[in-house]
Amino acid sequence: MWITRLCARCILFSFGYQWIKRKGRPAPREVAPIIVSNHVSYIEPIFYFYELFATIVASESHDSIPYVGTIIRAMQVIYVNRFVQSSRRQAIREIKRRASCDRFPRVLLFPEGTTTNGRNLISFQLGAFIPGYPIQPVIVRYPHVHFDQSWGNVSLGKLMFRMFTQFHNFFEVEYLPVISPLDDKETAVHFRERTSRAIATAMNAVQTGHSYGDIMLHMKAQEAKQENPSSFMVEMTKVESLFHISSTEAVDFLAKFLAMHPDPSGRVQYHDFLRVLRLKACPQSAKIFAFIDVEKSGTITFRQFLYGSAHVMTQPGFHQACEEAFAGCGGAVKAFIVEQEFRDFIQPSSPSWNEDEAHNLFMLFDDNNDGRIDKDDFLSCLRRNPLLIAFFIPQPQQKGLDVNEVIEIV
Repeated sequence: MWITRLCARCILFSFGYQWIKRKGRPAPREVAPIIVSNHVSYIEPIFYFYELFATIVASESHDSIPYVGTIIRAMQVIYVNRFVQSSRRQAIREIKRRASCDRFPRVLLFPEGTTTNGRNLISFQLGAFIPGYPIQPVIVRYPHVHFDQSWGNVSLGKLMFRMFTQFHNFFEVEYLPVISPLDDKETAVHFRERTSRAIATAMNAVQTGHSYGDIMLHMKAQEAKQENPSSFMVEMTKVESLFHISSTEAVDFLAKFLAMHPDPSGRVQYHDFLRVLRLKACPQSAKIFAFIDVEKSGTITFRQFLYGSAHVMTQPGFHQACEEAFAGCGGAVKAFIVEQEFRDFIQPSSPSWNEDEAHNLFMLFDDNNDGRIDKDDFLSCLRRNPLLIAFFIPQPQQKGLDVNEVIEIV
């Protein structure tokens, strides 16, 4: 194993990191079995392997990164798929198992879950804090004048090339005091907050409500060639806390929003909003759009679209309203509804719609184009397009349903 560590040192040297400035000291493994660090570049896993011989928690995709992938595998990596709950649970169990036994190396986590510019912190994931073991926070810095070494909007190949062609690159590491759980009753969330504050204070940085989910949104907007992809970042930590929707769901909402062809400023016009949701301009459609358009500007941003959609979807009566809508359309007596039943049910909320316009909305629900909508397809479509529930809310006289308890836009 010492040969692999020597290779790691040679890689650091070849990338221009001949002198590494250190402040503080790493705590003994028995004192702090878990290390957390901010994450700026792909250099940190190589350094920590050389310096601490630590086990890293990493995404499976990192295994294929040149040089870094080899080092990660040698670090007895704990792989995790952050989008699969069972994988996250398994990773936490493995972190706890290794941290509890002195036979294993330290466990290293980058709780931000992605690289940042090194000047700010984004929200920490909970994985390092749930096991409840003492943690040593570590800070890395890359002082520079001409070449920013952070792995942001630059390809890995270009970043490596710039490092190779620069005679010397600067790298600093600072070991902070160990942070231990206050007692058995301290939550992982509070433990995380204390640790992130310590790191942010030492960095003299601001911690934002952004998370890896915002990186996903940024990349999606970039793929769509939006002029300002950062305007589609919404501080997913706050969104998840407020509405309990996942980053994957937020990316799905962004895909729908991008289909509305936002202008260079990232705003969508009313007619494009109607086109994608297959709606006709009518009082009910106008009411839905006005609910999202909180600025009353006649256009909406992705943040407004996401917040409005998520707010509706997380209303206490939303799922009940979806179930009752399917039953009211004809699903109470059979396992599917047909187009005529669909049209008859939405007619009270859209009396001006003609047959073709109602058919267009029906086809949004009829995924397999077989002329009928089963319950799973109906409920799934409303989860993807929660604003449409406004057209399916039963009238107040039906079953005594209080519409205002279900959704605020009707």
